[in-house]
Amino acid sequence: MHIHHSILTLAGINLHRIDFDPATLTDADLHWLPHRAALDRAVTKRRAEHLAGRIAAFRALQAQGIDHIAGIGERRRPLWPAGWFGSISHCEGCALAAVAKSPVGVDIEKVMAAEQSREMASGIVDVGEQKVLEESGLPFPLALTLAFSAKESLYKALSHRIAHLPEFSAGKVEALGASALTLRLNAGFDPALAGAVYRLPWRQSDDRVITLASG
Repeated sequence: MHIHHSILTLAGINLHRIDFDPATLTDADLHWLPHRAALDRAVTKRRAEHLAGRIAAFRALQAQGIDHIAGIGERRRPLWPAGWFGSISHCEGCALAAVAKSPVGVDIEKVMAAEQSREMASGIVDVGEQKVLEESGLPFPLALTLAFSAKESLYKALSHRIAHLPEFSAGKVEALGASALTLRLNAGFDPALAGAVYRLPWRQSDDRVITLASG
């Protein structure tokens, strides 16, 4: 599969990016994965995304002096080396991975079109959150995409602490600025985390946005 590796930095953490072309994927490419049999029934697009994500994760770990291919664990989460946490995300021919010694979550999303943002808004934010987004000074499609992405990133960073997939309503957008978004969790996320506030840095890369969370 044709790929290109690059590194982006966000809040002091290196994000390893793999741009890839799913149309160039071959069965031989998957032989690099020890767990390739788990992808036997997956469609080509999914196989390519998975491979690119694991390559990004491999590069991120390699930069820390660790040669490790992240396998597939419980709830299909990536398996990281002992003492390390990581996160993988992919979006239309691009995969990102970050690793750290403490919980981390990364998400990359294509900025929604205007019509799509209007249709999806009520499923991602409530009326109060929408007001915050509208008053941020950012175009609403960008602001809503950031809200969606930030909630995804924070779930990834905290997923080791909860056994369920929380609703979007479990985290409320309290502020959105030019480089960071603030989320406050409620009991719907986890009673033990109710009231916890997290500041998530973000950046834009072409027509995509990237958010980063620390657990």
